[in-house]
Amino acid sequence: MPQPVFFLTLPGVMVLDLTGPAETFQLAGGHFSLHYIGPEASVLCSTHMTISNIAPLPEQLPANSLLVVPGVHDSRTCYDTPAATLARDWLRQQRADIDAQRITLVCVCSGSLLAAQAGLLDGVLCTTHHEVLPRLQAAAPAARVKENRVFIEDGGIWTSAGITAGIDLALHLINRLCGARQALAVAREMVVWFRRSGDDPQLSPWLRYRNHLHPAIHRAQDVMIAHPEHDWSLPALAERAHVSERHLTRLFRQHLGISVREYHEQLRLVIARQRQQQGEAAEKAALAAGFSSARQLRRARERWDDQLTR
Repeated sequence: MPQPVFFLTLPGVMVLDLTGPAETFQLAGGHFSLHYIGPEASVLCSTHMTISNIAPLPEQLPANSLLVVPGVHDSRTCYDTPAATLARDWLRQQRADIDAQRITLVCVCSGSLLAAQAGLLDGVLCTTHHEVLPRLQAAAPAARVKENRVFIEDGGIWTSAGITAGIDLALHLINRLCGARQALAVAREMVVWFRRSGDDPQLSPWLRYRNHLHPAIHRAQDVMIAHPEHDWSLPALAERAHVSERHLTRLFRQHLGISVREYHEQLRLVIARQRQQQGEAAEKAALAAGFSSARQLRRARERWDDQLTR
């Protein structure tokens, strides 16, 4: 019997927060049945399309249901409406079933904020889109908010970062509930070649350290991104960036807060993680990413894990 998935659909819902996980579950070979519920029968979504035929909020969900709470395009205004108030009240009524893990709560992006406002995330390890994190912390001071994570699970409650992270989380749930082969088949069908894990940062090195305007740094980054597995020396990078070694070192510290070597190492770590998630052994993944061995890869990973937990 297909596992029921209920999407709490509110006015202003972020389309990809809704349709991304929905399409992912739908492609899982009939393992899931999809239902759309909400306080209003039709809503205007983030792209100004109308979503209709939304079923009323049921008093109780069937056992073993997944309850997905997608985010909205502007949580400040969309969660300050009569519809949002009704949704929060309804979520509070589901707390006993959520706490007993009779149903599984899955929050995408700012959906975590609605769950927090309903009191469901107190004491729970959780996350959300990086721009919404301060509001999540304010809405649920007792929540254990984790920054820069794609998704997190705690006591049967799943929360995720923004937009496409909902697809990552849905694939992860398919992997857990239906097996790795089914999840891989869905990922291939969706042309999602790299399925991120919950431990991956929301902002990869390709994006996190590009929010600057210095052309010399961009030139050095472009060189390393094109071939992260290459053993780039500081003199070679400085030559490509058309600055001195000392100046390039100073620029990275000033604008990025890390060294050239640390930036390069982060790129290599992502490559190694991708290859391992695609099924390669640690040694092969390490060598392909430019590490000398799996041991060197492990040490690099431990260094960055230590920094993230400080």
